[in-house]
Amino acid sequence: MELLPRLDPDEVRRLDRAHVFHSWSAQDLIDPPAIVSARGSRFTDHTGREYLDFASQLVNLNLGHQHPELVEAIAEAASRMTTMAPGFAAETRSQAAAMTADKAPGDLDSVFFTNGGADANEHAIRMARIHTGRHKVLAAYRSYHGGTAAAMALTGEPRRWGSEPSFTGVVHYWGPYAYRSSFHSDGEEQECERALAHLRQTVEVEGPGQVAAIVLETIVGTNGVLVPPDGYLAGVRELCDEYGIVMIADEVMAGFGRAGEWFAVDHWDVTPDLITFAKGVNSGYVPLGGVIVSGAIRETFGQRSYPGGLTYQGHPLACASAVASMRIFERDDIIGRARSLGEDVIGPGLREIAQRHPSVGDVRGLGVMWAVELVRDRETREPLVPFNATGSDAAPMGEVAAACKKSGLWPMVSGNRVHVVPPLTTSPDEVREGLAILDEALSVADAHTA
Repeated sequence: MELLPRLDPDEVRRLDRAHVFHSWSAQDLIDPPAIVSARGSRFTDHTGREYLDFASQLVNLNLGHQHPELVEAIAEAASRMTTMAPGFAAETRSQAAAMTADKAPGDLDSVFFTNGGADANEHAIRMARIHTGRHKVLAAYRSYHGGTAAAMALTGEPRRWGSEPSFTGVVHYWGPYAYRSSFHSDGEEQECERALAHLRQTVEVEGPGQVAAIVLETIVGTNGVLVPPDGYLAGVRELCDEYGIVMIADEVMAGFGRAGEWFAVDHWDVTPDLITFAKGVNSGYVPLGGVIVSGAIRETFGQRSYPGGLTYQGHPLACASAVASMRIFERDDIIGRARSLGEDVIGPGLREIAQRHPSVGDVRGLGVMWAVELVRDRETREPLVPFNATGSDAAPMGEVAAACKKSGLWPMVSGNRVHVVPPLTTSPDEVREGLAILDEALSVADAHTA
């Protein structure tokens, strides 16, 4: 008996349509392609069309598709130990925790493993509330923190709406976004000052003694690749220290090399109290996430039981893939490669593209985490499509995505932006190939400009 039979791609699609309930989708309106192979920065669908993956799937495939050594490490780990309950000390779990803590800044020295980023944020909030004895949590608009109850409540964008009402005690605030400033700022420096003043006022009117944590994506991901201005994260750190508030940095997307550092906070030499991670820790080969915990919060639970856990917490196969991934990062200087791709290839390439296309309003990013914001009018900065556009209103971005795919580029499109987030192992020539396709596709957006 063949325990894992191979299916014809048409059968894969038939079974998918009959039995798979897809996330974030109207089930009758989608027709997912069947993927038959993937390697490095490319994958091939059932029609034989090959795509250069400029989305890293869901911005998690930092080491690319089917990295042979990562696959081999998972197979080797499976031959040793497939699973072990989280109450035991397991070899790969211990290794992964020690290596992750070693990469983290400051005194963040303990790791609470989870199955992904959403539950990492759930547990970070729980830790902060118990540690401080407070209830409220401040989270930014233009953010996404995951699809579980508390993580969704933290989220500051429309995907939250369908889950309300839910988790209590979350207060949203506006973070910095100089291109579309909520504070009428005239530049990055003023945006930083006014965003911090707004955050302080929010803390004050909510009651500093009531606020357990401030949660933020170090670099906002799906909602725009919003790189914070210099001084902003340090200002948040100072505000948290002043009022005894826990600072939680959500690095689910930006961590593990995506922004050109082990953790994006390292760009600004800021140490949060908790860092949540997932995605790039092992490129999503096996589900894994976690919370990196400061000494002070670890001490809170030194003689007091932490009220939380997961059956698959610190799964040996997932942790094995994390250990192997981090060793590959170190050996091949993946962090340096990511930084170089951003500084020498992606950034300059996108800025050149912007000069040729009136539809490009802004280009921003770090490492291998960039966004091209598209507009109808550069002067007014009117977005190419309205906020939360659907149907015909969203058509121009759909046309841009279709033009990319027709030429063999799989883009990440979010709102009025195309995000440029290929695997960190993508070669400079492959990046230039993808940018050339994007350059051509943007002529579709130009047709919608004033």
